[in-house]
Amino acid sequence: MQMADGTFGYRRGIAPMLWVLVALCVVELVVVHLLLAIWVPRAALLVSILTLVGMGWLIRMILSFDGRPVRIEGDCLVLQVGTLRRVTVPLAAVAGVRLRGWSGEEVKRRSTLNLALVAWPNVAVDLAAPLPGRRGIVTIVHRLDDPHGFAAALRRLGHGA
Repeated sequence: MQMADGTFGYRRGIAPMLWVLVALCVVELVVVHLLLAIWVPRAALLVSILTLVGMGWLIRMILSFDGRPVRIEGDCLVLQVGTLRRVTVPLAAVAGVRLRGWSGEEVKRRSTLNLALVAWPNVAVDLAAPLPGRRGIVTIVHRLDDPHGFAAALRRLGHGA
């Protein structure tokens, strides 16, 4: 869903699967804590603390999705996924946008930055030149709530043909 002019959310596509991961962490916490408490009580405490810290981090990241949408700001495209990752791309560097037509192999490629996390991406932004860095990112994929609105917004600005 387009949240405001030039902003696009991704919570509906990514957050549900991450909440399932949080639920699995709760189950893991209880089961592992009980089993370890029988054999090594100190280890049970340490593992429980580490699991709780990890769950807290994951919950904080999921809750940050609404406050950190994908945005078109001036002459830049800001692609992000909560507090985990943020990439700013000049609009002039956008070679195209695709709403379908990529394979699992392409999503896993080193030159593809997958911001969809555990979801299957529904938008791919192709870049005219690789982003600076060791990976040479030429494609960024994401799972947006309104991929068609995102593509239309880029096309209105003369990018993403």
